[in-house]
Amino acid sequence: MSEGKPVKPTAETLRELGARIRDLEGTAKSTGQNLDTALTPLRAQLAYLRGQVSMTRWERVQLARIAGRPTALDYVERLTSEFVELHGDRTYGDDQALIGGPARWQGRRVMLIMQQKGRDTKDKIKRRFGSSNPEGYRKAVRLMDLADKFGLPVVALIDTQGAYPGLEAEERGQGWAIAESIQRMSRLRVPAVCAVIGEGGSGGALAIGIGNRVLIMENAWYSVISPEGAASIIWKDSAKAPEAAEALKLTAPDLLELGIVEEVIPEPVGGAHLDVDTAAEALGEAVSRHLDELAQQTPEQWVSGRAARFRRLGAYRED
Repeated sequence: MSEGKPVKPTAETLRELGARIRDLEGTAKSTGQNLDTALTPLRAQLAYLRGQVSMTRWERVQLARIAGRPTALDYVERLTSEFVELHGDRTYGDDQALIGGPARWQGRRVMLIMQQKGRDTKDKIKRRFGSSNPEGYRKAVRLMDLADKFGLPVVALIDTQGAYPGLEAEERGQGWAIAESIQRMSRLRVPAVCAVIGEGGSGGALAIGIGNRVLIMENAWYSVISPEGAASIIWKDSAKAPEAAEALKLTAPDLLELGIVEEVIPEPVGGAHLDVDTAAEALGEAVSRHLDELAQQTPEQWVSGRAARFRRLGAYRED
């Protein structure tokens, strides 16, 4: 894990956050509404900023979902130039949850493949909160084909709770599209660096996560299933999501210890949403550094190294 320079919270930041919490608590008390969904991550954030407690896994999941957390396009605006978004899968249509195209990443020519959650309510609905239909993954395959054709390293920014679960997605071959994307990415003859910037849920994240290097932001999570989904299956009660999060070991420190990611990218104190520019600087530096290292290898090494990396995952020893 690289050492970042933490950004100290200001007194004004703490005051504003405290005032927001008090306003919500007052609303909950006067109206009888249950506002725990909004209050829990804010309280966790305030405690984290004050250095009073260490973050639990569930609190980190909540921080990965907090309003204002940078999206893929927020990072693109700060780290790239000459980005040209390419649309459509040449089969069915265009998926707004998965976007990409050629760009210059801090001056380097790359192919971007990203999951975009949306910035406001209207945008989030249009993009289905970053959950792709099959045409999104087929678009990803098209972008990978172009990356190979023009020798462009792939940079993938992952941010989704999972693939879109709607009936229409299943009718158009959701599972098959994800599998094709995983297979295509594994055979790339260019280097690929993937970064989980928020949520990394299930096959929806893995479809664009077959990189030579996989990085994760400090307060992001990456797992085969969301805590709510696991709790619903195991206990038939999604309210047990905090317990599921602990069992899943889905946070950045867990994943680094398990060897699932190569590096944890530090965030500003309190989360990336409090200082997007600093968060973007850390992400840009990490991705560029790994691309520099991979540039010393050959296409054969990129393909074989990627395969070896993922074959190592999940191995264990019984003493």
